[in-house]
Amino acid sequence: MKIGFLGLGIMGSRMAANLLKAGYDIKVHNRTREKANELIKNGAEWAESPSELGAYVDVLFTMLEKPDIVEMIALGNDGFLQNMKEGSIWIDSSTVNPSFSERMNKEAEKSGVRFMDAPVSGSKQPAEDAELLFLVGGEKDDFEEVKDLFLKMGKDAIHIGSAGKGSAMKIMINQLLGQSILAFSESLNLGMAMGIDKKTGMDILLKTPVTAPIINAFRGRIENNEYEANFPLKHLQKDLHLFTETAYELGQPSPLTNTAKEVYGLAKHKNMADLDFTAVFKYLHEKE
Repeated sequence: MKIGFLGLGIMGSRMAANLLKAGYDIKVHNRTREKANELIKNGAEWAESPSELGAYVDVLFTMLEKPDIVEMIALGNDGFLQNMKEGSIWIDSSTVNPSFSERMNKEAEKSGVRFMDAPVSGSKQPAEDAELLFLVGGEKDDFEEVKDLFLKMGKDAIHIGSAGKGSAMKIMINQLLGQSILAFSESLNLGMAMGIDKKTGMDILLKTPVTAPIINAFRGRIENNEYEANFPLKHLQKDLHLFTETAYELGQPSPLTNTAKEVYGLAKHKNMADLDFTAVFKYLHEKE
């Protein structure tokens, strides 16, 4: 099976590395070739363009930043979709809005290509350790055909439903993630303003049932003011925007998420876009 991987950022580079370790024949492309150097050194081939990669593969993974980038690389002048073989599979692991995944599925059908949206739950370290959770939309038979690939990069893969359902589940998860860390940060920041020691405040908040359990995993970043990006703040703000955009499309209210999105947007304007998303605490706490 010939596998292509397009998009070699924090997540994609580690996912592709795990497929390579598992012995698969991998060919890769990225807008900046330097990000592929380690993979090439370890046996991956380099494709000069998305279209070249599309012509090569049986299965193509994309892991890209935003829907418009996915669309450009799939359907643009040098896009991969037009060159993919009939019956081949395109798996988009990018975090995008569900309606976009549904549209890409229709575009893939025009070329005789099978499409799945398979975003992941997990960040830098789970990607490196092959501990991601894949949330998959698409045909169940197609999912079963490639499930072993998911399990070389993750701890589990769940087929949720038709095209778009994986993307739907992902924005639901990231909406809760963004809201949870923001609420915790706001509470902790006020506690510190009232004279409660930062460590004491964290100790007690994290012992209560009202604090989301996942925040324990992020404690060290906030406590030590260490915000090297595992999941960049700008990406979480984008995901909150996808949630509110989808809510608008479906005529559903999203008042809290719209507010949270703007807080992360303000943090971006304080030069925190490329820090870890937990730097939203830094934004609330710093007075300048």
